[in-house]
Amino acid sequence: MSTAKKITIHIEENLLKKALQSTGEGVTATVRKGLQLVAASLAYKKLLQLRGKYKFSIDLNELRKDKK
Repeated sequence: MSTAKKITIHIEENLLKKALQSTGEGVTATVRKGLQLVAASLAYKKLLQLRGKYKFSIDLNELRKDKK
């Protein structure tokens, strides 16, 4: 893990309460999870932009034969 940075944030009480209930963890872990989701959203956006633009050379029916 990289070096941590201490920050001060102002969050609406309701939002924090809902987030804490959702994660079941403390404030630091909850804020960390939220920031990780925001950071990951860029990767999701890039993946969505590729939708339908990549041609796979794999035969889907051939892959399914392994499951039988």
